[in-house]
Amino acid sequence: MSLLLNIDTAIQASSICLAENNELLGFKVNPSQKDSAAWLHIAIQELLAEKNLTLQQIAAIAVSEGPGSYTGLRVGMATAKGLCYAAQKPLITINTLQMMAVAAQNEPTDYVCPMIDARRMEVFASVFDKELNTLVPPSNVILTENSFKEILEKYSITFFGNGSDKFQSLINHPNAVFKTFDITALLMVSLSYKKFIRHNFANLAYSEPFYGKDFHSLTK
Repeated sequence: MSLLLNIDTAIQASSICLAENNELLGFKVNPSQKDSAAWLHIAIQELLAEKNLTLQQIAAIAVSEGPGSYTGLRVGMATAKGLCYAAQKPLITINTLQMMAVAAQNEPTDYVCPMIDARRMEVFASVFDKELNTLVPPSNVILTENSFKEILEKYSITFFGNGSDKFQSLINHPNAVFKTFDITALLMVSLSYKKFIRHNFANLAYSEPFYGKDFHSLTK
């Protein structure tokens, strides 16, 4: 039985979900979008209790590792690692941008590009194909009207996420499509399950959040 707890605190509202063999069992989201640290532990206890489960019955714990909110990432990673240590369970880490890409996987464009607001005209971004293979690695992008220009000349891209509004204000390109999706831990279910069945576990002692501090411009 692959009973997995998924935790996301990387972007805005914190959320958790339980899934068994890639099937959703339960879901909770923080309605206030604040105080993730106080909400998270109580929500996990409540979700397990609602399903008559204990932490020991969980096969593994998955967490969105970033990029994203500095504080949110620290809360999520610390919580996931603490639970894994306490229950002696493996840790699964999921890149937040790849998690977001799941939301746009069925869009008709060639590629998808999740964007996370990094303040000013910067975003954390990555480009994926429809099978969620990484075409442009996660990076900190300083947006200009020429960002992603070479890709957009040949391929259509769906841009989304809380950083995409800034890019939409800069360009008007027929191959650039802008959408809005709910980003929650529900998007982690398929990714964490794939890692679990492959035993692709993170190093519990040395895993850290991916803050996305390296700067990389896609401007040509």
